[in-house]
Amino acid sequence: MKAYEIQNDKPGLDALTLVERPQPQPKAKQVLVKMKTASLNYRDLLVAKGAYDPKSLKVIVPLSDGAGEVVAVGEGVTRVKVGDRVAGIFMQTFISGELTAEKANSALGGAIDGVLAEYVVFDEQGVVKIPAHLSYEEAATLPCAAVTAWNAMIVEGQLKAGDTVLLQGTGGVSLFGLQFAKMMGARVILTSSSDDKLDRAIQLGADVGINYKTTSDWDEKVEKLTDGRGVDLVVEVGGSGTLSKSLRAVRYGGKVAMIGVLTGIAGDVSTGSILFKHIRVQGIYVGSRDLFEDMNRSIKLHQMKPIIDRVFPFHEARAALAYLESGAHFGKVCISL
Repeated sequence: MKAYEIQNDKPGLDALTLVERPQPQPKAKQVLVKMKTASLNYRDLLVAKGAYDPKSLKVIVPLSDGAGEVVAVGEGVTRVKVGDRVAGIFMQTFISGELTAEKANSALGGAIDGVLAEYVVFDEQGVVKIPAHLSYEEAATLPCAAVTAWNAMIVEGQLKAGDTVLLQGTGGVSLFGLQFAKMMGARVILTSSSDDKLDRAIQLGADVGINYKTTSDWDEKVEKLTDGRGVDLVVEVGGSGTLSKSLRAVRYGGKVAMIGVLTGIAGDVSTGSILFKHIRVQGIYVGSRDLFEDMNRSIKLHQMKPIIDRVFPFHEARAALAYLESGAHFGKVCISL
């Protein structure tokens, strides 16, 4: 079968190499999935460039997110059957409960081989059935970005009708956050560096858009938009470059869900704001299979459709990652197998 490997002896995106591998076969309690579509996350770009875990030099199949059809099952499999449409879960052993080091070490496309291959074997516990109204392309966007947004906003963020949420950018997590927020009846303030992307976000339901390039003091703008109160929840994707502004934009007793580090992993943080404003800052590292299945039930009920920017063919996987790196996308970038 054809698969991509990250071969870290090559520079940059050239490390992404198309190879031939033996087609895997499922053992007891395993399922063989013919992959139909994979989708990209910013993490995948870091993995491909050797920046996600620089100490790791192993050859690995990249990408955590994908959907496909079960084409064979091993002995004793009961959760799915041949012909089922499924997606892999981000951390293969994170079924329920709290995150542990052991569960984190089962993350696809980082700790273990990912899904950018024609066939992938999963443990039967490591897949979920996908909503019937979604295409394979749409379902492939769910395992990381959608589950992260769901965990940040609905589970840990406890978002409710009438709340105000601040979302940063128009990548996968932020647009899923927009869709979930409107599903819950919340008000959405969204930032971007592009007026065109802000207009598109407003068409999708965002209540207010702020261009952070032309409005550098966007935290003050948010304060004015909330009559000095601040937002109830910030989904923080920037990291060190935006966290201090997010702490100023959130209300007393509010929450900041830390889900990304696009602007850096270290920097000055206003610890005084966290203390005196009684802010809860919560790190979010995707979520469990239970959360994924809860989210899928809601997606099915509301017939929600993920926002896909572009689908690349399998042989253009490197171009897909370069496109993601460019920041031109609005929503998810996928690769069709």
